[in-house]
Amino acid sequence: MEPRSIDEGADRPRSGNGGETGRVIVVGPYLRTRRGDPDAADTAVRDNDARLDEAAGLARAIDLDVVEAVLTPISQIRPATYLGKGKVEDIVGLIAAHGADLVVMDCALSPIQQRNLEKAWNAKVLDRTGLILEIFGRRAKTREGTLQVELAHLNYQRSRLVRSWTHLERQRGGFGFMGGPGETQIEADRRLIGERITKLEAELKKVQATRRLHRAGRQRVPYRVVALVGYTNAGKSTLFNRLTRADVQAADMLFATLDPTLRAIQLPHGGKAMLSDTVGFISNLPTQLVAAFRATLEEVLEADLILHVRDISHEDAEAQQSDVDNVLRQLGVDAASGRILEVWNKIDRFEPEQRDELRNIAGRRPDDHPCLLVSAVSGEGVDELLLAIEQRLAATRTVLDLSIDAADGAGVSWLHRNAEVLAKDLVDGRYVMTVRVEDNKRDVVIDRFGAVPRPD
Repeated sequence: MEPRSIDEGADRPRSGNGGETGRVIVVGPYLRTRRGDPDAADTAVRDNDARLDEAAGLARAIDLDVVEAVLTPISQIRPATYLGKGKVEDIVGLIAAHGADLVVMDCALSPIQQRNLEKAWNAKVLDRTGLILEIFGRRAKTREGTLQVELAHLNYQRSRLVRSWTHLERQRGGFGFMGGPGETQIEADRRLIGERITKLEAELKKVQATRRLHRAGRQRVPYRVVALVGYTNAGKSTLFNRLTRADVQAADMLFATLDPTLRAIQLPHGGKAMLSDTVGFISNLPTQLVAAFRATLEEVLEADLILHVRDISHEDAEAQQSDVDNVLRQLGVDAASGRILEVWNKIDRFEPEQRDELRNIAGRRPDDHPCLLVSAVSGEGVDELLLAIEQRLAATRTVLDLSIDAADGAGVSWLHRNAEVLAKDLVDGRYVMTVRVEDNKRDVVIDRFGAVPRPD
C-alpha cells in the first residue's frame, strides 16, 4: 500500500468504529526540519517515505493487516496527544473508513499520550517501542531470548498507566511470557513487576556467566570470533548461511533473526574462526532492548572482527549505516576502530554497470576503512570476503618458517591442528613449511621446531 499524507486533505467518511477486526493503521508522525535546525543533520538523512515503509514492515512482521500507512508531518510534539487536534480528528476518519481497531504510531509515546490517543480514537495504540517489543516476543525461541524480551517488556510496561497489549493478546491469545486475555495483575501491580525484573536480571547474569565460560573455552582452542552486525533485513543470516553452510532462518522480513547463533567457518588457508549471527539493529532501537540484549551483544563486544553488513541497495543505506554506528557506540565499540569491516551486500540487485560503479567507489575508500562487495544470495564476492577476514585476523599473528622431518607425523599433525599452514613443500625428506600462529603459541613452535620468524 502506498503511503499518503493527511496533509492532502482528501474527504473521508467519519463513521463509528465497529468491533475488533485486526486491521491496523500505521501513522508516521515525523517532525518537519528547518534549515539551520541543530537536529536537522540527524533527521534529514532519512527519507520519511522509507521510515513509514519500515514501520509498516514492522507491523507486517507479526502478521498484522496494515490497511493504511499515512504520513503526518508535524511542526512540534503536543504533550497531550503528540499530534495536533486536527490530525487526531483526521485519523478518527481513517479508523472509521477502514474499520481499524489498532493504530501504530511510529514514535515513542508517553503513557499519557498513549492513553489520550486511545480515548480519542476508540482504538488500541502501540508506539514504536511497543511494536518492536511485540515482534521480539513473537521471535524469541531460546530461554535466553525469552528472558531478554520479558525483561525489556516489563521495564517498558512499568511506566505504562494503561494496558498496552489487550488487542494483540485477544488477536493471538498472548505470546511467550504473557498469559492470555484477562491477565492484568502484572501491569497493575508495580511491586510484582519490580520483583519479576529483579528475578530476570539474576537469571540473565547466569546467562552472561555461561557465555563467558564458552568464550574462555574458545580462547583456549583458540578460535577467533567474527561477529555479523547490521541493520535488520540487511541479509546477515543469508550471508551467515553462505559462509557456514548452515540453515539459520533467513527471510525477507524485519527481525527474522533474534537469538544469536555461532558456527565455525573455514578460512582459505585451512584456519578456522567462529562466526556469530546477531539480532539486527534498527533506527530508534528502544533503550530497554539495548540494555536487555547486552548479554547477547557481548559476542560483538568480544569479537576479534566485526562485519558490518549493509543492504547497499536500500534507499536509506547511508542512514541505516549511521543507525548501526550509533548502536555500536552505545555498546562501547568505536566505529573508527580497526575491528570493523564493511560488507556491502545485495549487489545482485544492481545492473553490471552499477556494480562497476560501486566497485570504483569501494576502491577509493581509505585503507583503514575498506569495504567489500558481496551477494549473499548468489555467492558473488564471498571468496574475497573470506580472504579479507583471514588477512584481518592474521594481522596480530606471527608468520614462521621451519623445516621438519617428514617422518615426524605427530609434529606435522600438531602444526596442522595448532597453526595455519600457509605453505608446505617436501624437500629431501623434510617438510619445508610456512605457518602462521597465535601469539600464545609462537614460542612453542620456535622452541619445538626451530622455527624462524619472518621479518615484518
